[in-house]
Amino acid sequence: MAAKLPLPSDGMALFTLGINHRTAPLAVREQLAFHAGELRQALWDLTGGGNVLEAAILSTCNRIELYCQAEDPKATVSWLSENRRVPLREIEPYLYTHPEREAVRHAFRVASGLDSMVLGEPQILGQMKEAARIAREAGSLGATLDKLFQQSFSVAKDVRSGTAIGASIVSMAAAAVHLAERIFGKIAEQRVLFIGAGEMIGLCAAHFAARQPRQLVIANRTIERGRELAEKYGGTAIRLEDLAERFAEFDIVVSCTASQLPIIGLGLVERAIRARRHRPIFMVDLAVPRDVEREIARLDDVFLYTVDDLAEIVQSGKESRQSAVIEAEAIVDRRVDDFLQWLRTRERVPLIRILRDNAERMRRDEMEHALKRLARGEPPEAVLEQLSRRLTNKYLHAPTQALNRAEDKQDEMRALVTRLFNPRHDA
Repeated sequence: MAAKLPLPSDGMALFTLGINHRTAPLAVREQLAFHAGELRQALWDLTGGGNVLEAAILSTCNRIELYCQAEDPKATVSWLSENRRVPLREIEPYLYTHPEREAVRHAFRVASGLDSMVLGEPQILGQMKEAARIAREAGSLGATLDKLFQQSFSVAKDVRSGTAIGASIVSMAAAAVHLAERIFGKIAEQRVLFIGAGEMIGLCAAHFAARQPRQLVIANRTIERGRELAEKYGGTAIRLEDLAERFAEFDIVVSCTASQLPIIGLGLVERAIRARRHRPIFMVDLAVPRDVEREIARLDDVFLYTVDDLAEIVQSGKESRQSAVIEAEAIVDRRVDDFLQWLRTRERVPLIRILRDNAERMRRDEMEHALKRLARGEPPEAVLEQLSRRLTNKYLHAPTQALNRAEDKQDEMRALVTRLFNPRHDA
């Protein structure tokens, strides 16, 4: 449920809301996921109503998060429900909302891999950089969020260079290889198909290629991009539309595309199983929303794993990295304080500007008055004496009036004046 936030004087609050692999199952996350091509329009819609001043959307297989500076988090929750066409009651139990300090800390922890399913994994940093880039191009990344993301990237660098958080990391790609070897023994004897040509498929292809499979094939909508990736690992590429006639050839299938609908249906896999005479197929679906219809998991000769199914394996190396977590959290907490100090300073800028503008107006008025007296031939010493006295009186007029009116707050006002002007007096 969205938490109530303390709003700054301009009515805008920095906060984060979202769901992740800890709070929501895959079935919920895939309903809220944003396709990369949707993000700019979504950001325009989100910031177009005036309630949201700045926004960025981070959508991965493990999390969907909105980083915002806005008037009302509840309105942003409603926008998310409407934009994704998911009833509010179905997503509210899984949502979290982090107000200012917690939002900053959360962003730093996410970028550093401290909030990932795989502790310390580096891929999320690239995904956050992409989210910031898209928000910047959409015009929804203002000074506050831009600073937040830049500081997040800096914190992630400090964590990775100053701690052992990334040591012995177990990635999703490595987990997929581990599972495949449990089923087939040796991957060197198997034919492997990758569907898609994005970053995750690239990581998986690198891990599987290290086991020297019998065949490595990339299926992608754009054959040129698929061929470019396949050639890096001694494989070949096919068009996605050729998948149906080739599917039965493969023992291992890893899919991660940006499709909004499943591209591997139950009928396709059933035909492949018959053609293979019930030799098993190992499938990994890393896409959100899913590329593989969930009913396929019920087939006897199919071993289907989703991103959530890999959780137990990718956590296996977590204990050995716990000492590094303490060091990483200390870095994060220190940098959170630094960012909030910057934020407080930024909030004071309008007031400081008003004070300076008023002082400059007084200075110009008195300077003009003094120049007129000098032009009339008055002694410079007398003109300067009056200039200094008039400026002093004008500068101190408002504070003196405030002190005289503060009958029931004399101690508080005296302390404030002492801090502001540091007058010499006998306590």
